[in-house]
Amino acid sequence: MWADDRILREMNKAQKRLVFNFVFVAFITVGSVLAMVNLKDLVNRAEVIRAMEYLGKQVLQYKQDYGAVPPQSYVDELFDTLPGHARVDKLEYRARWLDIESSADVILAYSQKRFNSFLIKDGYVLLRLAGRVEWMGTEEFTAILIQQQSPMEREMIEKER
Repeated sequence: MWADDRILREMNKAQKRLVFNFVFVAFITVGSVLAMVNLKDLVNRAEVIRAMEYLGKQVLQYKQDYGAVPPQSYVDELFDTLPGHARVDKLEYRARWLDIESSADVILAYSQKRFNSFLIKDGYVLLRLAGRVEWMGTEEFTAILIQQQSPMEREMIEKER
């Protein structure tokens, strides 16, 4: 009878080890999958920022050469040559709403990015008139853009939607 108890205890230890190993492998697998999804979104965001930085350099060069920001048609043509442009959802270019007195902090172009990640929040990558590129959360971006938009610009955007 004593031998039977010892066999039961040994089986329980083996079963515990098996369950522990299974849980450990499952945990590592789930963690790895989640890390890969978030890594993909981080790479996407970095590519969009890189595309916007390249656009910023081109816009600043155009501005230096011609004394004004380029027109929409120039940016549309340039867009397909941007490294990482395939990851930019829709580029909104605001040059027609800016004038010579616009501050360097004004948003010149932006693109919204949505993610399926629980670690990376949705937001916007934006290009300031001075060439600075930033990543900004949706709420903060919306508040700043509304301050910078004229009523006419808001009306035109609503018509386009």
